[in-house]
Amino acid sequence: MSDYYDDRDLQDPDARERRLFARLPALVAKAKECAPGWALHLKDNDPASLIDRQGLAKFPILRKTDLFASQQESPPFGGFVVGQPADYGRVFMSPGPIWEPQGLAADPWRGARALYAAGLRPGDIVHNAFSYHLTPGGFILDESARALGCAVFPAGVGNTETQIEAIAALRPCVYVGTPDYLKLLLDKADEMGVSLDSFKKALVSGGALFPALREAYQGRGIATSQCYATADLGIIAYESLGHGGMLVNEDVIVEIVRPGTGDPVTPGEVGELVVTCFSDIYPLIRFATGDLSAILPGQSSCGRTAMRIKGWMGRADQRTKIKGMFVDPAQMDSLVKRFDALGKVRLEVSRQQDQDVMVLKAEADGKDDAFVMELTVALREVTKIGGSVQLVPLGSLPNDGKVIADERDYST
Repeated sequence: MSDYYDDRDLQDPDARERRLFARLPALVAKAKECAPGWALHLKDNDPASLIDRQGLAKFPILRKTDLFASQQESPPFGGFVVGQPADYGRVFMSPGPIWEPQGLAADPWRGARALYAAGLRPGDIVHNAFSYHLTPGGFILDESARALGCAVFPAGVGNTETQIEAIAALRPCVYVGTPDYLKLLLDKADEMGVSLDSFKKALVSGGALFPALREAYQGRGIATSQCYATADLGIIAYESLGHGGMLVNEDVIVEIVRPGTGDPVTPGEVGELVVTCFSDIYPLIRFATGDLSAILPGQSSCGRTAMRIKGWMGRADQRTKIKGMFVDPAQMDSLVKRFDALGKVRLEVSRQQDQDVMVLKAEADGKDDAFVMELTVALREVTKIGGSVQLVPLGSLPNDGKVIADERDYST
């Protein structure tokens, strides 16, 4: 069996670029014709000018805040979807809320290529621990694994002991899910005296795969790769097992721009990752992810010829991914507005025992444990993630505008 998913893995980079830009004008023209949101957003732009990256750079950036505002004004999709409900089958609601349609094509999120590069092959059984609830996370890899010819156990999140029982019975060779949850499964199985030695491969996303965690999985015989994905765009880039950098997926165009602008940076410079994806149902043109990355020079030693990026290098804004979920400064604002007694708040994110931990430091005087508990419950309601609360005196938090402080060390 080939080491490559298909011939496109090995195509000449210049030929790949020409093919992408040969398709782009028609994609954008159809979006403007069929989707009123795109018609308004691109009213001053001619699709025929999209002959290369220089032409693309003249088109406006679309940010998640713009998409959110449009969806609020014209629910559910803000006029950015091409087609009708019969054309997309599933609809998801991600934090924000932001609505996303799936599309009916096989492998609609373009993940089979990433799974193949991670070592998966037809006939493998996949334990999918991404969430199947509301957001598309679980379905992204579920659809991709089945398109590749794998069987999927839709584990979702939580019910850890039940998941361990399922793994022991089914003996899947593949784990897909967040990096942290695999460790939680392994540690809990050790406590229960259950072997999870069927796991040989893993593809993780939704959080940073710290070097120490990757080494720990390798020590247990689990070859672990990561992919970079968003609910809006699907799989954007992925690792080739044992090789450096992340390969940009087929059917997407990645740009690195100066944060806060649409201006491309010089190769190798860190900037905001902007993506154009080819989707008949949900085309996104110069969609700003808010994530930082950089283009790597040269080609992968695995032989694949796609552009390489360094992967996720932080956020261009304060929006932060914690335990696989984004937490936004706007959520902290909504939390503060629930409590008249609060001053400033600061959500601090760190790592403890290879797990993300968040602590809300909140300015409030004269409050008791009951107030702390009430605030802790509200924090979970707003973010959908558990965290602790620490009250501090009014006026004691730094006056620096920062409401989310990511203190995780991504080098270890």
